[in-house]
Amino acid sequence: QVQLVESGGGLVQYGGSVRLSCAASGHTFGSYAMGWFRQAPGKEREFVATISRSGSNRNYADSVKGRFTISRDNAKNTVYLQMNSLKPEDTAVYYCAARSYGSSRYKEEYDYWGQGTQVTVSS
Repeated sequence: QVQLVESGGGLVQYGGSVRLSCAASGHTFGSYAMGWFRQAPGKEREFVATISRSGSNRNYADSVKGRFTISRDNAKNTVYLQMNSLKPEDTAVYYCAARSYGSSRYKEEYDYWGQGTQVTVSS
């Protein structure tokens, strides 16, 4: 069982930056691939980024590639999402998720989810 708690969201201006954190409970964080997803009002939850258990492999949605960076610190049981050059269309609730195997773009393949953190980008 893994419990995930996101933090770092808030209101940010167009073109600004914010870093999200997701802290995981337990002693087996390094055995989970991690992902970030987001959900805007009236839309389905969509993939943002994923990182492998070791951190060596990362994948991004086309909409955030070059602007967002996913990273992890297994010693701190934490995964991060650095978000730069933010746009109003990035406004959403951001969720981190964990799965026991390799990284994935598909939300259905994740076993554990955090409660989400709101990011609002003002124009």
